[in-house]
Amino acid sequence: MSGRAVTIAEVARHAGVAVSTVSYVLSGKRTISADTRRRVLDSISTLGYHPHAGARSLASKRSNVIALVLPLRAGMHVPVLMRFATAVVTAARRFDHDVLLLTADEGPEGIRRVAASALVDALVLMDVELHDRRAPLLRELAEPSVLIGFPAEPAGLTCVDLDFAAAGARCVAHLAERGHRQIALLGAPHVVYDRGTGFARRTREGFTEAVAAHGLDGLALPCEETFDEVHTTITRLLTERPALSGLVVHNESAVNHVLGALRQLGRRVPEDVAVVAICPDDVAERASPPLTSVLIPAEEVGREAVRLVMEKLEGREVPDATLLPPHLAIRSST
Repeated sequence: MSGRAVTIAEVARHAGVAVSTVSYVLSGKRTISADTRRRVLDSISTLGYHPHAGARSLASKRSNVIALVLPLRAGMHVPVLMRFATAVVTAARRFDHDVLLLTADEGPEGIRRVAASALVDALVLMDVELHDRRAPLLRELAEPSVLIGFPAEPAGLTCVDLDFAAAGARCVAHLAERGHRQIALLGAPHVVYDRGTGFARRTREGFTEAVAAHGLDGLALPCEETFDEVHTTITRLLTERPALSGLVVHNESAVNHVLGALRQLGRRVPEDVAVVAICPDDVAERASPPLTSVLIPAEEVGREAVRLVMEKLEGREVPDATLLPPHLAIRSST
């Protein structure tokens, strides 16, 4: 065919059926014989026909659009967030859905506005806080939703994420296995903890509980994003705790600053200070030295969030909570 769009009438002529028959095959509103249905679908495939989005949504009562609610707030590492967003968009296309990205921090009002507009079939939400103001509304909406993250009270919601508490604990266990007795967590910026962001708080809780369980001396600190701030934090930490020999870094923006500050302060990695990060693999692999790390599985989490919301759209039961176990990759930094 030429570059112009194929029409439903051309599909009907090619298949030797009425236009209404093609429409019924697409909409499923009437039973069509298997032979006729196969003939129509073969013609659609051969001609490269794509149903008009507006007509399709009228027939199905769906918009074939998912809202991805990703408020861009202070202290968030945008490159990692975009990995989640890309995973959601890619997975949604496999289900013939597009994604409407909402980045304004509008809280429940923004969710209510989008739901009332009939623009979207379902919602996927990120940057979940422990006491998230959006959660009560999500429990009431007709549109299905999935949260990438866990509030403190997840009952009545569908949530998926890396098990960040287990990730923090796994990092501590690795350092304990290597014989480190005094360690520290350099976490997210202050503002992220102040908002009560779930993943940061859960990592800190997992770290703190594991430190106690292994009988270690451990300290958890917020960590800002600039080199000067990171350098100041590490200088103070090493001055106050000269025996400190292990760091867990859960702050993608600060990872390379931490390594640079340690070099400036004359501390070798891993000979003097072992470093474990919670970050994407490529961030860990590009560091010097390459970092032992727990992977943040953005692609897997994004795919699973879309799969869950599609299952809910079809009226199927899904688990309330999906926690992905942490996987530690050992590299040169420990």
